[in-house]
Amino acid sequence: MLFVLLGLLVPAIASAADLKIATWNLNWLTTRPPGDPALPSDVTPRQPEDFDRLHAYALQLNADVIAIQEVDGREVAERLFPPDRYSIHMSRDHVVQRVGIAVRRGLHYEVHPDVTAIAGSQHEHLRSGVDITLDVPGAPLRLLAVHLKTGCADETARTTHSKSCVELREQIAPLRDWIVQRQGEGVAFLVLGDFNRRMDGRDPFLAALRQAL
Repeated sequence: MLFVLLGLLVPAIASAADLKIATWNLNWLTTRPPGDPALPSDVTPRQPEDFDRLHAYALQLNADVIAIQEVDGREVAERLFPPDRYSIHMSRDHVVQRVGIAVRRGLHYEVHPDVTAIAGSQHEHLRSGVDITLDVPGAPLRLLAVHLKTGCADETARTTHSKSCVELREQIAPLRDWIVQRQGEGVAFLVLGDFNRRMDGRDPFLAALRQAL
């Protein structure tokens, strides 16, 4: 898996530098039993000891805000990020691999509607973006957590017309629209999550997003 944190900030607020923000793909985190029709045949559900280890790592990470991907709902997420420490907001998608954000208790935030345009049409089973505004001292910080289409880590003559690459490119426009709206509002913002993409300086996907800045 490719884990990418993409910072696209308007002139940053100093207080945001005091926040520890992370992103974590949890790789089919679910309690569904083996053979559940919602799970691919090669997915092995986690055992209690797996949840214990992941919970211990979450405590060691000790982040203020964590964008999470591939999580089968709030109850499963709370086994890693207990409710006495974190508030969890999950996307409303009807898929197992949902996107969410865990926010440390004491930090206040406003929930915005999911960015469903990123998910494309319903039959594609892609993930919406989770959109919140953190109430931090000085000025708000808008966060968009995403988990983009897999299977197009980079583009070659062999892959550029593949279904995965076509679907990933279709996610550029709604992402760019979201960025343009934040730019127009003049608020600090951050897009983070699993982009399933090697975004080096030559990547056309990243170049397309930068056009919104």
